[in-house]
Amino acid sequence: MNGTESLDAVEIQQLLARYARAVDTKDWDLYRSVFTDDAHIDYTSAGILAGSRDDVADFLAQAFTGIPWSMHYITNIEAEIDGDTARVRAMFYNPMFFPGVSGPSFFGGYYHHDLVRTPDGWRSRNLREETIWSTNSAMETQR
Repeated sequence: MNGTESLDAVEIQQLLARYARAVDTKDWDLYRSVFTDDAHIDYTSAGILAGSRDDVADFLAQAFTGIPWSMHYITNIEAEIDGDTARVRAMFYNPMFFPGVSGPSFFGGYYHHDLVRTPDGWRSRNLREETIWSTNSAMETQR
């Protein structure tokens, strides 16, 4: 990995950390800053919607009003950088607390990002969440 690729890898890690902080602090302007204006976001594996950056951000802003806390951990970041684009696969572990559920819920899986370098730095133009497992989730208690 050359110096430019090393710097890109660090900037991509920072982008993913900003994503986690945005969701966990419910800062939806910060959340939007992680993505390009025309980004597509797909959370359907978690039972949520897929759509444009703004549609998803607006939905999450409403949905997260009843969630007192969440903590997204993003690890094992693999970035295939090719000039001004990158494909990223990263693991996530996400404990959350849902009203009406006894104790915290836990989720794990992968984030798949297609990134593009912009004048403002790396941004995601496509995110697909791949939820692999969950325990004590609100969806399980509704079954």
